[in-house]
Amino acid sequence: MVFMGDRATLLETGRFVQRRVQEMGNMADAAFAVHATDDAEAVQAFDDGGTVEGAEPSHRAESTQGIENTESTETAESEARHRRAADAGDTASMSVLGALLLRRGDLNGAEPYLRAATADGDRAAANNLGVLLHQRGYADEAAGWWRIAAVAGSAAAAHALGRHYRERGDEPGAEYWLRQSAEQGHALGAYALADLLEHRSDVGAERWLRAAAEQGHREAAYRLARTLESKAADDPHDAFGRPGADAGLGAGLPARSGAADGTGTGGARKEGRAGGRKDDGPVAGPAAGRIGEAEQWYRQAAARGHRRAALHLGAILEQRGELKEAGRWYLTSAKGGEARAACALGFLLRDAGDEESAAVWWLRAAQEGDGNAANALGALHAARGEQQTAERWYRAAMDAGDVNGAYNLGLLCAAQDRTPQAEQWYRRAAYAGHREAANALAVLLLQAGDATGAQPWFSKAAEAGSVDAAFNLGILHAGRDEDRAALTWYERAAAAGHTEAALQVGMALLHHGEEQEAERHLRCAAGGGSAEAAFRLAGVLDSRQPPPGPPGLGEPMPEKTECEAWYERAAEQGHRRAQVRVGMLAAARGDLESAARWYREAAESGSRNGAFNLGLLLAREGSEREAALWWSRAANDGHGRAALRLALLAARRGELTEGQRWCARAVELGPAEVAERAARLREALHQELTA
Repeated sequence: MVFMGDRATLLETGRFVQRRVQEMGNMADAAFAVHATDDAEAVQAFDDGGTVEGAEPSHRAESTQGIENTESTETAESEARHRRAADAGDTASMSVLGALLLRRGDLNGAEPYLRAATADGDRAAANNLGVLLHQRGYADEAAGWWRIAAVAGSAAAAHALGRHYRERGDEPGAEYWLRQSAEQGHALGAYALADLLEHRSDVGAERWLRAAAEQGHREAAYRLARTLESKAADDPHDAFGRPGADAGLGAGLPARSGAADGTGTGGARKEGRAGGRKDDGPVAGPAAGRIGEAEQWYRQAAARGHRRAALHLGAILEQRGELKEAGRWYLTSAKGGEARAACALGFLLRDAGDEESAAVWWLRAAQEGDGNAANALGALHAARGEQQTAERWYRAAMDAGDVNGAYNLGLLCAAQDRTPQAEQWYRRAAYAGHREAANALAVLLLQAGDATGAQPWFSKAAEAGSVDAAFNLGILHAGRDEDRAALTWYERAAAAGHTEAALQVGMALLHHGEEQEAERHLRCAAGGGSAEAAFRLAGVLDSRQPPPGPPGLGEPMPEKTECEAWYERAAEQGHRRAQVRVGMLAAARGDLESAARWYREAAESGSRNGAFNLGLLLAREGSEREAALWWSRAANDGHGRAALRLALLAARRGELTEGQRWCARAVELGPAEVAERAARLREALHQELTA
């Protein structure tokens, strides 16, 4: 195919290049503007084979009824004028009249005028004749006329010819003509060229997407935004929203679920959060510059009515915390028929406390096949105790292809103690690749005593990225005294931010004397909210400093150390040993009021040490009767020193038999020095009784 030879031959004839080039170009631009406005999103450049050049637009999609009538009248008058001139032999009028009739769908009426104008060398007519023939199914003949118009400089014809070659598998020919169209500023040509280049993974695709977007092509603006956003997030989607070879489900809307978290017995945990559907979803990454530019292109496309661009724009705004504007774009997209936007809008309304309105949008999205919305409806009804309705919606989510539906059915059955059914649904979701369902299935098996059957599912879930499954594997191996394997899985879970795993790693390192590394893990766990980790961390810090003495006379009370701050953090979370320790530190500083408060909290929570220490403070303040009550509670819980204190108190009061009874209890409970003192006191009381 010798493209330049064809062009040179036609140029030598003088046809299709000289007459009214500027005038016809302007007419073609006007026609293209209407055509581009009416393009459906996500289609390729055209549906009917090409862009009609030279036609005067009959109406605008956004016109009101009154304006449409006025424009229709003007068009009728213009058509009559062009018909008179065409019948008189005016080539330009024949071309325009043919384009008007072609746009109206009157192919029989348009063809003679277009052929006549084409015979006189009208470039736009040659392109439009190609469009007409393509609509009638004569693709090869249409391509011949497009070639003539394209060689004469018609960007629309070059675009149509490029599409023709691509449909027939001739990519070199397609690229040549699409590039000719794109370089002349034809937006549809630039978009089609970008699509072709992207198909070949050519980096030049983004340039032509940008060119088309800058000319107002809304689909190009949307695709360009997707490209920029995907690059910012290092997402494996290509520029056209299709998953690449390494892409899984892609990046989804902010993960949402109506399912509640569940916790298994024996320490093993199962997560109950179901993710959203993730096909062609918005992404967001740390590259703020690219995200910002992507947002601008999403805005341009959304403003032109692109509903998926409005969805992505809403997602970006929501992630940034601009919920009101995000809701407006979700609403625009949802009204345009985008089910995912209706679902996202539902979540925004739910988070704002308007569950009823949220349910309306979830229902709309679920009825349009959105599995995530069906899951949300299921969770809403489950929370209201409407189990049958919840199950129906979870099944609807599953039927929509959302594996979370099966997982949530498993959670629902497990909450109702329908263990066989829960196992069935977990298995179904797990076999479909749902990692948390695999973890939950393993928990069920472990609860049933089938540790051998549970381990492969824990492993599968952990390898797929489930942090809880990795932690549960650590528990499983620890239960078998396989400490090295357990530590490996704990470390893996801890590296992913699992608080309890970080605590286990810290404790293991402490056991091996690696205090510095242990401190790092304990800080992570304590920062994640673990009271036990905060207590252990405080213990590490406590061991490095001398015990504080009471302040000297006139000296200010010393400030709290970091060690005491961590003890207090654990104490405030209800950790009884930490509460006792905070009380001891406060007492050492002379702050007896705080000490009594913390001792009392620990004692009321069941701490025998807290009860004993509280008794000591009360006795020091002269409240021996109340002190005896707390010592009795501590002694009855197995505190030997408390029993000895009660024995001494009874001896001072002359209650010798009662004193002997508490001495016997102290001897029984110990420790050794307490038992020794209690034995001596018992002997003395015995001698007193027998004297």
